Amino acid sequence: MLKFTFRRLSLFVFTMLVLTLLSFSLSFLFPGDTVINHSGQINATPTELVQLNKAYQMDKGLFTQYVAYVSHILSGDFGQSMASQSPIRDEIIELLPATIELSLVALLVAMLIGIPLGFIAAINHNKVSDNAILSMAMLGYSIPVFWLGLLAILVFSIGLGWLPSAGQISLLFEIELVTGIQFIDILLSDSPYKWQAFSDASAHIILPACVVALAPATIFIRLSRAAMIEVLATSYIRAARAKGLSFKQIIFRHAIRNALIQIIRHVGLQFANLVTLAMVTEVIFSWPGIGRWLIESIAQRDYTAIQSGLLVLSCFIFIIHILTDFIYAALNPLARGNKYGS
Repeated sequence: MLKFTFRRLSLFVFTMLVLTLLSFSLSFLFPGDTVINHSGQINATPTELVQLNKAYQMDKGLFTQYVAYVSHILSGDFGQSMASQSPIRDEIIELLPATIELSLVALLVAMLIGIPLGFIAAINHNKVSDNAILSMAMLGYSIPVFWLGLLAILVFSIGLGWLPSAGQISLLFEIELVTGIQFIDILLSDSPYKWQAFSDASAHIILPACVVALAPATIFIRLSRAAMIEVLATSYIRAARAKGLSFKQIIFRHAIRNALIQIIRHVGLQFANLVTLAMVTEVIFSWPGIGRWLIESIAQRDYTAIQSGLLVLSCFIFIIHILTDFIYAALNPLARGNKYGS
């Protein structure tokens, strides 16, 4: 397990170096002064520009400039937003928890829907229910997320009036920010209306989470179906049948447990796809997350925010990949071999 951990951490460090190199290179590709693209201080005075050039080592070689840029990133200095002229670090700290909250809830919804349906399709392989579930999965994967979000607002918010169409929580509730994740902050709050606030926050997250979860859920259907079919064809399942175990006992005691292990290693890959969908969904539902902020930064040509936002989102997604790999390795000792993660 120590070698496995070292391999994953080495891969993480290498990947982050590549990401910082890409982010550093964007400053030279964007129009304008490179040091302003690094710092975001578009209104800097001549004296401040001299100080910035010295801080980012702009009078030296590219390697020295890159080292200076990385040192600023490691110290938490992402520069200032060109649009708001506020520190990007503060905006990321404020907005990233909302994206994490939406993504985790959507991932949970996708797994709760997709995995059981995939198992049902595998158990009824080549039957009517199997074909129906696969057809629904293909249809769900083909629906564009922006069209689905607008349709959900039209039907469930405007038409039926069941769910709110925008925001994270109603303005009637004042919840003090502690962690940035709305549900945790509500539970930590001393407000006498915290359970009403919890119910209101739950109503606000249902529509965006379901919209984000649809495409990953269809992928989980196919993954879990393939994993279950593979498990049901193994020798130990045939041995369990020969011992006289009922089909129900085989499924719940042996097949599901082993099929889930194979699905876990794909969760990290689906989480990256899910975060990408969440960025578009945050714009549609006015969700105060980093995806919406990043898209607005692109529209405003806020180059410093674009670099920092991509770097933070990529780092966050890669950390989820590593955690998923550790969980999979803990459940499957064979995954700790030399070939895994190389």
